[in-house]
Amino acid sequence: MWDQGLPGVLDLPSGRRIRGRGLRSGTPPGPDPEFGVYLLGKPPAATVWASAWIRWPDFRLPTDREQARKVLQETLARAEEQRVEIACAGGRGRTGTALACLAVLDGVPPTEAVAFVRRGYSPHAVETPWQRRFVERYA
Repeated sequence: MWDQGLPGVLDLPSGRRIRGRGLRSGTPPGPDPEFGVYLLGKPPAATVWASAWIRWPDFRLPTDREQARKVLQETLARAEEQRVEIACAGGRGRTGTALACLAVLDGVPPTEAVAFVRRGYSPHAVETPWQRRFVERYA
């Protein structure tokens, strides 16, 4: 798992840690992830670690919500023993929304998940009203 206090690392209620980041900002200090989930409108660049792509256009929602749910469930399971990161271009809207969905899967009530991620990851996480509604309806 990620060490506590590394940039972008969100502590979930279960004790799992997920790193969120913006790809435009480059790789943050610390070890590489062991699994990455990339939320982009087009396929991401290749990585040396295992990864998954969720087709998720900027300022929107995932184009295949069932596939997104499966990948996020896998992400949460992997985070129990691996360093996992979630990333989009800027690291706010899509990344924050996915982190909030992971928080819901980890036991945070859907109506509290956005606030949870804004406190623990970034006050700018989850940028649009439809991203917020997506999280509030995620269960």
